[in-house]
Amino acid sequence: MPPRRIEDADGIAALRAVQQGETARPTLATAVRWTLQRLAEDVPGNSVEVRVPPFAAVQAVPGPRHTRGTPPNVVETDATTWLALATGELTWDGAVAQARVSASGSRADLTAFLPVHAAL
Repeated sequence: MPPRRIEDADGIAALRAVQQGETARPTLATAVRWTLQRLAEDVPGNSVEVRVPPFAAVQAVPGPRHTRGTPPNVVETDATTWLALATGELTWDGAVAQARVSASGSRADLTAFLPVHAAL
């Protein structure tokens, strides 16, 4: 069963609340899940797995489909960093240079897909 789709209004409300200092875990989780959902919808594909533990992971970016074991292209970061990337508050290069994101694989550079357009 696919995960429940977060409505844009709910995702935007959660994201705005987090940006204004809200720290409640359910609000943070909704903001992270919604921005990941939007990334996967905006850049459909299965060649890169984007992980923001413990909240969610999605597959995105066109290319070869991964089906077994550890994906060859993985991006992993924490919730705060992900939301900064998704909203454009932090650049991809800045996050990588500060070791705030782990990216492995030839397709794991998300520069072309950030910020997430719906999160602006």
